[in-house]
Amino acid sequence: MHTHLMTLLRFGCCALMTLTLIGCSNIAELSRYTVSEEDIQRQLAGSITQLQEKVSVSGIPMTLNVDSMQVDIGPEGRDVIQLGTSATASVNVFGIEYPATVRLMLEGKPVYNAEKKAVYVHNLALLDSEIEANGYRGNLAPVSDRLMMLVNSYLQRTPVYELDTSKQLIRYLSELPVELRIEQDQLVFAPVSK
Repeated sequence: MHTHLMTLLRFGCCALMTLTLIGCSNIAELSRYTVSEEDIQRQLAGSITQLQEKVSVSGIPMTLNVDSMQVDIGPEGRDVIQLGTSATASVNVFGIEYPATVRLMLEGKPVYNAEKKAVYVHNLALLDSEIEANGYRGNLAPVSDRLMMLVNSYLQRTPVYELDTSKQLIRYLSELPVELRIEQDQLVFAPVSK
């Protein structure tokens, strides 16, 4: 009986040590959670192509369709996200559609909303714009401005990344006060150090 009790105690100690080690490794994982450019692009791809608006530019009716967004986190070591946006601007005249490709380079500051467990891009600024249509290549400010307004409105209400709180460790992390940093082309979530 004494031997049986000793075996149970040894088994209990081993189980406790194993749980402690697992707990420590989970805490280590919690200390940093990273989000890559590909992670953000993957989430954006699901909704950005549905971004469409009918507008009037200088009295001409036009449809703007956002086709894609390329993400660059922390270019030149700065705390911003750059978004290379490609869209199609279509003008329909006498039943004939004339498409043009519009490209914008935008940047803004990533901001973590703890309540919504999501990252938004605020303070969006236009860095560059270009339009290609029927051999023309240049800039048409009214078209670029309308596309900029469309993308800015979208990003104000739609996060570029949402934490997947179905994963236990991320759910725990999202309940802690965290700070968002940019390091080596990725977003880093880390508990706020006291």
